[in-house]
Amino acid sequence: MQMENSVRKCVSVLLVLGCLATVLAAISHDGVKKTYVVHMAKSQMPAGFTSHEHWYASAVKSVLSEEEEPSILYNYDDAFHGFAARLNAAQAEALEKTHGILGIYPETVYELHTTRTPQFLGLETAESGMWPEKANFGHDVVIGVLDTGVWPESLSFNDRGMGPVPAHWKGACESGTNFTASHCNKKLIGARFLSRGYEAAVGPINETAEFRSPRDQDGHGTHTASTAAGAVVLKADLVGYAKGTARGMATRARIAAYKVCWVGGCFSTDILAALDKAVADGVNVLSLSLGGGLEPYYRDSISLGTFGAMEKGIFVSCSAGNGGPDPISLSNVAPWIATIGAGTLDRDFPAYVELGNGLNFTGVSLYHGRRGLPSGEQVPLVYFGSNTSAGSRSATNLCFAGSLDRKLVAGKMVVCDRGISARVAKGAVVKSAGGVGMILANTDANGEELVADCHLLPASAVGEANGDAIKHYITSTKNPTATIHFGGTVLGVKPSPVVAAFSSRGPNLVNPEILKPDMIAPGLNILAAWTGITGPTGLSDDLRRVKFNILSGTSMSCPHVTGIAALMKGAHPEWSPAAIKSALMTTAYTVDNMGHKIEDSATANASTPFDHGAGHVDPKSALNPGLIYDISADDYIEFLCSLNYRRRRSTASPSDITPAATHFAVRATSTTRPSPPFLLFPTTPRPTLS
Repeated sequence: MQMENSVRKCVSVLLVLGCLATVLAAISHDGVKKTYVVHMAKSQMPAGFTSHEHWYASAVKSVLSEEEEPSILYNYDDAFHGFAARLNAAQAEALEKTHGILGIYPETVYELHTTRTPQFLGLETAESGMWPEKANFGHDVVIGVLDTGVWPESLSFNDRGMGPVPAHWKGACESGTNFTASHCNKKLIGARFLSRGYEAAVGPINETAEFRSPRDQDGHGTHTASTAAGAVVLKADLVGYAKGTARGMATRARIAAYKVCWVGGCFSTDILAALDKAVADGVNVLSLSLGGGLEPYYRDSISLGTFGAMEKGIFVSCSAGNGGPDPISLSNVAPWIATIGAGTLDRDFPAYVELGNGLNFTGVSLYHGRRGLPSGEQVPLVYFGSNTSAGSRSATNLCFAGSLDRKLVAGKMVVCDRGISARVAKGAVVKSAGGVGMILANTDANGEELVADCHLLPASAVGEANGDAIKHYITSTKNPTATIHFGGTVLGVKPSPVVAAFSSRGPNLVNPEILKPDMIAPGLNILAAWTGITGPTGLSDDLRRVKFNILSGTSMSCPHVTGIAALMKGAHPEWSPAAIKSALMTTAYTVDNMGHKIEDSATANASTPFDHGAGHVDPKSALNPGLIYDISADDYIEFLCSLNYRRRRSTASPSDITPAATHFAVRATSTTRPSPPFLLFPTTPRPTLS
């Protein structure tokens, strides 16, 4: 019943937002120009035009005044057919009525959503013979990563022992601010930056504050790229935590970085341009740890562009989003995309809170610094809210910037409620107010899920139950005190994996018949390479510099599957994107390391297919699944036609059908496997991969 009410509520909200958008569009026929993506029927170019670019420019010119020149930002031709242009609302409306136009959609802004995972996923034995020799860890497979760019100096991108760049690679290493072609090598074989859409909407990039080049200032893109295909790096760690040998999933695969995300967000026209470039460049696998809300597939730039990539045989992995545990919080739900949720590892970073009454509570932390608590001594403990997580949420108990009174905080440990502002930012607020420590307490929105952070002061994050107990102690004790003991790195944690509370959930509102997410992969507390210009917290006052950082999110789980798909492509170069996705899904598991159903950390109950999809990825089993369910672009098109997605104006090309939802037919194809053989599905084809 609760799920049904939530679904009704979300549907109502979406309907209201849709109506509001329609009203706003109707009244915004002023002269203000915005960026639009124009989807063209490539096969309908009239005779007399020398090129599609000529045709596109003429179409735009036809709706402009005589003194205006067409402002076309991009022409798309490989992953998508059409262009991006600056138009006012009236011009866009007029253009949509002209010959060959499939649709016009306003610019959309998307947002960004290891040393242990190889062992956890069973890949450590790969070098001793698990993967076929011909796979060579994906050495000729090129992974395109659409993100915030790359920090090329990271050891994760060294090319020691790498062979020549694959002959099919046609890409480039673009120069820009603090980045030249010499920064690429036989590992990082390509790097581009796409910013026309962003700059058209926001203005010129401030090159004194942000790199107008493929160089990664944020760190997110470096982290995801190295997770997918980082080289082997010995003695990696984050300030002493998670020590070990860092390696990506496909250590020998090549990386091509496409910077599409900037300080102001990731703009759809730039994302489409990157997808278009990546297809033309010759990537084999694509990784997008970014997304937006739920849109019909013909209005979602990622769905449109990745459909074209799939047609060219390119496997695409996307993050599911970090909107969990709310239902219907997914993004990137197109069926030709592998949509990846997040699970935990069997590794933890405990930080024990000891109260003045002798009670102890386990939390997590990555704090390591000179600013420690005095020899583990008890210090005064304060909280500026009610004694339960259901209490009122205020700027003070949420520890917002400027909310804490130095007179009340100096020399004390502060309990801060998790929510709204960044976890690490709350610690910075406590520190600036003179506090000596922080306990970050989950509320009912996060339950018992614990995310470790490299805080600026001694801090421990605790679950909702422990947080409530600590708050009760504060309000019921005359002089409450506490201290924190840091436990380092602990392996073999049980149960694991567990579905992360933040991982976005189904059902898939665009097409409820199609299960999303497709699967989960490690996404909590993942160690990978980091930028050399930003501290591990990303805060401006964090002056620490690290080579590796630990992050959490479906942004981290997505490149795990990307890299595994690259390994599979190396072992089975003839497999289609659907075949690879089928092998991953049909071999995914739903039982944890204690033999129980995988839990949902938000509820502590068994997770459901809306939480974990087909289950947790299992690369060893996916290599030889016994049976694959293969489908082609034509099968997707047949499905789209069954949904009344029609070829407009008698178009003849499959690319002229706008991609949409998925209730697609599949064809089962047998694969060989060492004796004894097994089949995960009956030999009769099933109607969906899920």
